[in-house]
Amino acid sequence: MASVTYDEVWELFREVARRFEETDRKFQDTDRQFKETDRKFQETDRKFQDTDRQFKETDRKFQETDRQFKLSDRKLQKLEDLFTSQWGRLMESLVEGDLVSILNQRGISISDTTTRLKGHRADGGNFEFDILAHNGHEVVVIEVKTTLRPDDVKTFIHKLDQIKQWLPRYANNTIYGGMAWLTAVAGAEAMVQSRGLFSIRATGDSAALVNPADFHPKAW
Repeated sequence: MASVTYDEVWELFREVARRFEETDRKFQDTDRQFKETDRKFQETDRKFQDTDRQFKETDRKFQETDRQFKLSDRKLQKLEDLFTSQWGRLMESLVEGDLVSILNQRGISISDTTTRLKGHRADGGNFEFDILAHNGHEVVVIEVKTTLRPDDVKTFIHKLDQIKQWLPRYANNTIYGGMAWLTAVAGAEAMVQSRGLFSIRATGDSAALVNPADFHPKAW
């Protein structure tokens, strides 16, 4: 077996040291790459968190916008209801002002009128009649509509069918019905007359009966 010289041993140690250094460098490089990868993951996570925050902020803004729209809708609905209510009262006042004269011309002698007569039904529901004109023997019940539709006529006739039950004090009176309107759609005006109701049209600052001269109202 050949003997190993000092120089060869020393060269072997230097080679081992070099390989250790190379391995350590590779470990350090790998560690640097891991750290860089981890930094990128952290950066990506930060971006995801920031994106999530932006989505949440956008969602919050959408919800706030939706809330404001709903609030605006409610305000508009309240304004519309107020306008409808006030316009309805104006219509009732206009019709009531001419009603006595209109009915007297048709041979129904009216002494006074009542507006917005409300009450409770036996079944727990409520009822309301816009205008009642009466003379102690006869009662004319008027329903006021800004826009008159066929369903309004049907509903009003149902109310007339129940009126003596709802208002027993008129049980022995002859009751007539009438509908006052500003505009009529879908044949509602003709339906009013065919069902035996007075038809009163509001025009400008007055109201006029539009039934023909030979019209005979239905009695309840």
